[in-house]
Amino acid sequence: MTQKDIIFTFGHSQLKKMRRLLVNLALYLFPFGLFAQDLFPTSTTNQVVDHTYYSLSYSEDHEQAEWVYYMLTGEMVRSGSVSRTDNFREDPSVTTRSASLGDYKGSGYDRGHLCPAGDMQINNISMSESFYMSNMSPQEPSFNRGIWKKLESTVRNWAVKEDTIYVVTGGVLSSSKGSIGPCRVTVPEYYYKMVAS
Repeated sequence: MTQKDIIFTFGHSQLKKMRRLLVNLALYLFPFGLFAQDLFPTSTTNQVVDHTYYSLSYSEDHEQAEWVYYMLTGEMVRSGSVSRTDNFREDPSVTTRSASLGDYKGSGYDRGHLCPAGDMQINNISMSESFYMSNMSPQEPSFNRGIWKKLESTVRNWAVKEDTIYVVTGGVLSSSKGSIGPCRVTVPEYYYKMVAS
């Protein structure tokens, strides 16, 4: 099964079932307390980086975040108007240094956002920080620009409908297709996105 083999489309009436499924999935995948107080995930890397509107747990072994966590409100989605910047750069807050643009150059993979730029149109700071390389994971272009983009849009719609949601996103780092670049950035075979309101 490849990244492009899975697509989820849920109507508003299915949201409660989806929430229950996601909570059960989270408890199954992360039995040691994925959701701590206020739904904040735990870190297995001991390197949690807090940016203005999202946090991440950086895995030096994989040169990417094991998870990215953020809250998204309907107001953030409705009032967000900052344009995409494409200012990809290393994350100065990662103590071990994050992946770099050179790791992706010529790889054939997109720098796929874990916390989407579309969710960070709040202001110039949020947009800028969404382009840190610590927030990127190598994704096949057809996946990143196709069903992943559609899923990101669906999540924004849920934020508007539910008023406030909490999102945890990452690649399944234990199942990879290899690595890219001088820093050997892991290429996840699968990705997850958990949403709770």
